[in-house]
Amino acid sequence: MNLNPSAADLLTLTFNPAVWGLLVLAAALYFRPFLQARRTPQGRQNWPVWKAVLFVLALLSALWALDSSAAVYTLNSMALYMVRLMVLAELVPPLLLLSLPRGTALAPRSVPGRLLSVLLDPWVAFAVWTAVILFWNIPAGFNASIVTNTASILLPALYLISGTMIWGAMLRPFPTIQPGTFGKRGWFGFLAALPMMSIAAWWLYAREVLYQPYVGAVCLWNLTPLQNQQISGWIMMLAGLPALGLAVLQLMAWLIEVSDGGGQKPQPRS
Repeated sequence: MNLNPSAADLLTLTFNPAVWGLLVLAAALYFRPFLQARRTPQGRQNWPVWKAVLFVLALLSALWALDSSAAVYTLNSMALYMVRLMVLAELVPPLLLLSLPRGTALAPRSVPGRLLSVLLDPWVAFAVWTAVILFWNIPAGFNASIVTNTASILLPALYLISGTMIWGAMLRPFPTIQPGTFGKRGWFGFLAALPMMSIAAWWLYAREVLYQPYVGAVCLWNLTPLQNQQISGWIMMLAGLPALGLAVLQLMAWLIEVSDGGGQKPQPRS
């Protein structure tokens, strides 16, 4: 095995029929209504081309994280493995959600509306996200994922699903079923960042390798297992900064909204 892979080596795609099939299906479900919407001026306004570009970037990012040569090195680089997971949790979800057309109105009582109102509920999203982050990153859960080979498909899928739920609660792509002010979304963003930042800090300051499969692992690029663990902490922490930045902007917008509302003088009665 090549223990000093280049960027070209890591970007090389493999072929998993299940992964490619799901991504092709997702592309078909997206581009069919996109092309239909582009036939009218209103549709072109609500669904500009740059949104389709974001969707393609999301698919390519997911394809690399799920089905590239980088997946071969899971046991040789915890840092590289964490890059793949963070791509699925912190990059792909916002790209997907931002690629949706403007003005998508779901009826609250429809089946999709009811389902998404539950999945994108802030507390449900936070519970699922916290369970994934904490359980699969404590030594027992992480060791089990490596030993049982669920690290190859199950864990990345859970990061993608839970990350999409968290970003969906923050970005509110379906306002008709997602009530909430900027302030509520801002505080939620800070709350959602706590589990991941806690794990990242734990990895950064631990003085020993926490996960048994990496204790005696031969790591890429002549790194030690402890260095890999510390780099993984930095990767996880940096990956969480965009969500924290969005939370700060939402809180600032809420404070401006509150100050503007509080500064208005009552109109005299006629």
